Amino acid sequence: MMNYSQTVEYLYSRLPMFTRVGAAAFKKDLHNTIAFCSALDNPQNQYKTIHIGGTNGKGSTSHMLAAILQTAGYKTGLYTSPHLKDFRERIRIDGKMVSKNFVTSFVQQQQSLIEEIEPSFFEVTVAMAFSYFAQEKVDVAIIEVGLGGRLDSTNIIHPDLSVITNISLDHTNMLGNTFAEIAFEKAGIIKQNTPVIIGERHPETDFVFEQKAKEQNANLTFAEDELSVANASVKSGLLQLNIKGKDNTLTQLSLDLTGNYQRKNAVTVLQSVRALRKIGYQIEDEAVYEALKSVKKLTGLQGRWQILAKNPLTICDTGHNKAGIAEVVQNIQQTPHEQLHMVIGMVKDKDITAVLSLLPQNASYYFCQPELERALPAQELAEQGANFNLKGQVFNSVATALAAARLKAQPKDLIFVGGSTFVVAEII
Repeated sequence: MMNYSQTVEYLYSRLPMFTRVGAAAFKKDLHNTIAFCSALDNPQNQYKTIHIGGTNGKGSTSHMLAAILQTAGYKTGLYTSPHLKDFRERIRIDGKMVSKNFVTSFVQQQQSLIEEIEPSFFEVTVAMAFSYFAQEKVDVAIIEVGLGGRLDSTNIIHPDLSVITNISLDHTNMLGNTFAEIAFEKAGIIKQNTPVIIGERHPETDFVFEQKAKEQNANLTFAEDELSVANASVKSGLLQLNIKGKDNTLTQLSLDLTGNYQRKNAVTVLQSVRALRKIGYQIEDEAVYEALKSVKKLTGLQGRWQILAKNPLTICDTGHNKAGIAEVVQNIQQTPHEQLHMVIGMVKDKDITAVLSLLPQNASYYFCQPELERALPAQELAEQGANFNLKGQVFNSVATALAAARLKAQPKDLIFVGGSTFVVAEII
């Protein structure tokens, strides 16, 4: 018998884990997940699902949609990855994390199956989530893709709606080196006769989605063709939005996720709501307004342009690839401050030079490394940063880097913490 902490340690140590070791843990077929879920009597087929993929924004989009559905009265499961602090963040129902007892009992009951199939960490967590949602009889589950789409473990579901937020270059060592190649992998979640929403157009990827949708007889909609942000501003800690559509305008929407990039995600979410209404989901505008004001409270979402402290203002964000960092830099530019302090760490298998080339040169840098095998050594990050005129000090940990930044920063300065999801995880 293992207790909860022993169970989670068993999962971490026994199974190949992408967040720890990278590409070596990525299984390039669905065999293990199909076998595992088949042994569980395919729990993923016992409730409605919505599948959400994309390069950036799929986590925020998943949480926003979950908040809306639970506010509309649906018992809503939410599966996301990775977690920041607690393994149980990955599996929630109406915002509440899966119980420790379920995690321990699931692993205990399935341990022989785990030993037999030898799945990855992610494959086990997917099966665990599917099983939990079935046991608790959810009405609908929002399922976030882990990596890619076509070969992702989550891609054994038959959803009511597929959503792909956007495409940018990330995980190129596994998904492809071009926008079109990556789009092909993401398009793998488009299913037969199932509506699909694409958040953003891109000249190199539109045809990939159009072709896949045609093959699957799937009704395809580009969200930005249907809806646009008429105006946006941050007031009283909320992102205030007017969303204009061809037939109506949603005015004075308030969103508690204030990052500038959430405007795009909100458009994708609201178009998804329209698509769900067409297939019978009962979602009133009132539920949309109420949910978007309280996404973090309703779902537990963290790490998206999150304020950690004031005086000096300290903000973290999980953006970690070229497109994500570009949005972060834009947010920094729009945030009033005197001096800028950047606490930055990264992992080895990212396009580091592309990210570093975007970072502001007029800042003090605190180069650090998160505690995992994939972490890029802080000294190496600093050396590469020097090639882009990024100057600062090297620290052995995220905590010591942040402490140094806080010691040096003045009350009207801005401290930013990020570069990797795992950097953010260590300081939240």
